[in-house]
Amino acid sequence: MKLAPSILAADFGHFARDAKRLEVAGADYLHIDIMDGHFVESITFGADVVKAIRPETKCLLDCHLMVENPEKYVDSFAQAGADSMTIHVEATHHSHGALQKIKAAGMRPAIAINPGTDISAIRHVLSLVDMVLVMTVNPGFGGQKFLPECLEKVRELAEIREFQGLNFEIEVDGGVDDQTIVACREAGADVFVAGSFVFNGNIEENIEKLRAKLV
Repeated sequence: MKLAPSILAADFGHFARDAKRLEVAGADYLHIDIMDGHFVESITFGADVVKAIRPETKCLLDCHLMVENPEKYVDSFAQAGADSMTIHVEATHHSHGALQKIKAAGMRPAIAINPGTDISAIRHVLSLVDMVLVMTVNPGFGGQKFLPECLEKVRELAEIREFQGLNFEIEVDGGVDDQTIVACREAGADVFVAGSFVFNGNIEENIEKLRAKLV
C-alpha cells in the first residue's frame, strides 16, 4: 500500500520544501498533476517543475498527464526525471504506442480512466502497464467530492489482475481522505493519491492518519 500526496495542493512557491517534507513524513510517491487547459480546463505545470523537484526527493515521481496527445511529451518528462508517466486513454488515439514509448524512455507506463469511461476501453493495454489510475472525481480540479460509484471499476480491475496473473498497481485519485481511503483499499486499490486532505492542516499528522487506515 502506497501513499501518493498530490503536489497540486502544495504551496506553489515552495515545491522543493514540500517535496522534502512529504518524503520525511512517509510519502511513497509524489503525484504531479500536469494539465494543459485543453483535455481539462485548468493549466498547471510541465516538465520543468518535475526537473526542479527531482534533486530534492528520492520519492517516485508519479506524473499524471491530463493533456491531449500525451505521447508528444514523453521525452521531455523522461529527461526531467519522471519515474512514472500516466496518460489518459481518453486523451489519445494511440494509447498502445504511447505506453510503449513511455516504457522505452525508461519510465513506468500507466493508463488512467475518467469516471465516465468503462474498463473495456483499457483492457487491451493492461498487459503493458505498471499501473492503472482510476479517477474517483472528474479530472481538472482539486478538492472535489469522492465518487463512490467509481469503486466498481477498482473491483473489476482487481479481479482482472488476479484472473490474468497481471502485476499492475491500482491507483485511485480524487476525494481521498481518511474515510474514503478505507473503501478504496477494500475494493482493491494499492496506491492512494491525496491532495487537499494532506495539505489542509499538519502534513505529517494527516499522512499518519491515512497510513493508519491502510494497516
